[in-house]
Amino acid sequence: MQRIKKGDTVEVISGDDRGLRGTVHQVIPKKDRVVVLGVNIVKKHQRPRPTGGRTQTRAGIIEFEAPFHLSNVMLVCPQCSQRTRVAFEYLEDGGKVRVCKKCGSVVD
Repeated sequence: MQRIKKGDTVEVISGDDRGLRGTVHQVIPKKDRVVVLGVNIVKKHQRPRPTGGRTQTRAGIIEFEAPFHLSNVMLVCPQCSQRTRVAFEYLEDGGKVRVCKKCGSVVD
């Protein structure tokens, strides 16, 4: 089970965007990276390339969210609205849930 999942609200704890909060758009577990909406915006200069007889529509300067390393973000608890570490607890039926370390509430 992952500590941060798609749809979670996270806060950036290091880098130029420190202190910003956003929603997780994509998690890349093999590279330990996460894409957060509206955070870590980068610009890429891209040429139009022919694709099957027509030109590519996304040409010029493109802005998009670059991936962050997982160690640079922390989960924001939906109950207490504070950034927190994540603990795991097992339920009586054998399921596993994420728990806020500050207030003890279930995050899932």
